[in-house]
Amino acid sequence: MIADLFILAVNGVRKRSLRSWLTIVGIFIGVAALVSLVSLGQGLQGAVNDQFLKLGANKIFISPGGFGPPGAFAGKLTDHDVSVVKRVKGVAVATPHTVAFVSLSFKSRVTSVQLMGINLVPKEKKVAFEASNVEITDGRELKSGDRKKAIVGYNLAHDTSLFGGKVVKVGDTIQIEGKNFEAIGINKKIGNPFDDRNVYIPMDDSAEIFGQKDKFDFIFVEVSEGAKPTVVADDIKKRMRRDRALEEGEENFGVQTFESISNSFNVIFSIVQAVIFGIASISLVVGAIGIMNTMYTAVLERTREIGVMKAVGAQNRDILFVFLFESGLLGLTGGLLGVAVGVGFTKLVEIVAGSILGSTLIRAVFPWYLIVGALLFSFVVGAGSGVFPAMRAAKLKPVDALRYA
Repeated sequence: MIADLFILAVNGVRKRSLRSWLTIVGIFIGVAALVSLVSLGQGLQGAVNDQFLKLGANKIFISPGGFGPPGAFAGKLTDHDVSVVKRVKGVAVATPHTVAFVSLSFKSRVTSVQLMGINLVPKEKKVAFEASNVEITDGRELKSGDRKKAIVGYNLAHDTSLFGGKVVKVGDTIQIEGKNFEAIGINKKIGNPFDDRNVYIPMDDSAEIFGQKDKFDFIFVEVSEGAKPTVVADDIKKRMRRDRALEEGEENFGVQTFESISNSFNVIFSIVQAVIFGIASISLVVGAIGIMNTMYTAVLERTREIGVMKAVGAQNRDILFVFLFESGLLGLTGGLLGVAVGVGFTKLVEIVAGSILGSTLIRAVFPWYLIVGALLFSFVVGAGSGVFPAMRAAKLKPVDALRYA
């Protein structure tokens, strides 16, 4: 019986194919937007979380009080701050870090890069490299005693558009702010086009370029084995407040664990995805109104048909199910098309981002619950939109329906 009712619903959709397709478009657009935007958002969130996992959950990030562009923070950290941090229980390594945008010249071409100053004390260099995602794929690392040596980012060694068809190779000489440096190593591909243009040099050389010997932009901290990063971070805050004679809440510096930074990003992503869902839902509401309108029209057009069905024994619930199946089918068809287009569009964005932007942060992620949820949601929206028209059709009296012209 149910199968027969379903066949009647399918035939009802097929008889009004043009109107049905126009109705499906509203659901299709909303589902496609929902699938593509949510999948891109989850892919980006996963990529960022992966980056934080690589940096390590046992790391703490200390910054000056105000934020701005790299190298232009509203304040600096000093050697004294580093020594204060090193005396905190649970701190295994604390290393300063400098960063700023500078001009880099190679083969008479100039580009802007982010310059990182690294302390070359072995333990401190290891922490700085881990926190900055540095892993040499060609050449060698910086080592103690190196001067005027540089590790260049992946794009500087592979992107031919930066220097007129040329790329930086190990052994080449580059000019940073007019000073000659030898490229001794190539960093791995990080996936972020900005980070893949970073250049890493000894701290002494960055101090010379920036003209600030005892001024730093960050301090990276590695926590001792067995110590809790959140507890150590709180102790660092207390020690630095006491050293600077500050009250709680008056801090002119920031102390965050990498885990807390990751959690902050996740909260932001959750809010963004909620907004995306809301925007996509507007399209689905419009589609639902379209389905309701179509079903009301179908009820009017098929009034005599409903009368005939009731005259030969169809009950109210049978009529109700026919129109609910029909509206649900419209919603589900729109959902299937929307999922297919959303998946295709998102994969296209991923491919374009990877080939043109050189970024692996933009990923297409399609968890099963997103696909199943989108299809169920579109079916429910469709069926729900057909409730009132279906109830109207079910309540028609056979005699009145047969008289309808």
